[in-house]
Amino acid sequence: MCQKAAQEWRIIMGILTRFKDIMSANINALLDKCEDPEKMIDQYMRNLESDLGKVKAETASVMAEETRCKRELDECTADVAKYQSYAEKALKAGNEADARTFLEKKQQLVSKQATLQQTYNIAADNAAKMRQMHDKLCKDIQSLEARRDAVKAKVAAAKAQERINKVGSSVNSVGTSMDAFGKMEAKANKMLDEANAMAELNQTQLEADVDSLAAKYDAEPANTAVDDELAALKAQMGL
Repeated sequence: MCQKAAQEWRIIMGILTRFKDIMSANINALLDKCEDPEKMIDQYMRNLESDLGKVKAETASVMAEETRCKRELDECTADVAKYQSYAEKALKAGNEADARTFLEKKQQLVSKQATLQQTYNIAADNAAKMRQMHDKLCKDIQSLEARRDAVKAKVAAAKAQERINKVGSSVNSVGTSMDAFGKMEAKANKMLDEANAMAELNQTQLEADVDSLAAKYDAEPANTAVDDELAALKAQMGL
């Protein structure tokens, strides 16, 4: 029984040590090393719940041992009282030898009772410690459950922010494309303006040439009357 109790105690202490390591560790630091924090923290909780199952089983075993020790102690105590009663009855009946026999049996049971009392005290103390550790483990796991929900909420928020960042990058890309489009549009406008200016210059030169040619024909005729009079005068003078 002592070996079994020692083995059970080693198992419990190992579980509690692992649990203490997780409780005292920086959960966020552990999650930073993981590719998927949400899956990893769920795995932590599954491990702890598995450990809790083992603690429950060991606690139940220790409590059952306490119950058994208590039952044996109560039975022995009842037998002590029974043989005490028989001894008293034998003396009343005048059978001192029988009374002595009953008292001898009682003395044997009293020695056994002392041993059983000691065993029960140890079992009761172990059961109390186990129940205390079990209750603390349950409470701590509940605390981690709340922290797990908080971590999952942070992970969800982070993923949402990542999606927003991607959308923002797309929007920025559109802005860059619009800037580039604006530059091309400005360049096209400049090319069109230059072409229109060149066409206007060409049109002005053409109109100037046409106007010059028209002026040739629009000029007033020369003064022919003077020429005629000068020719007549030459003829009269025989020149």
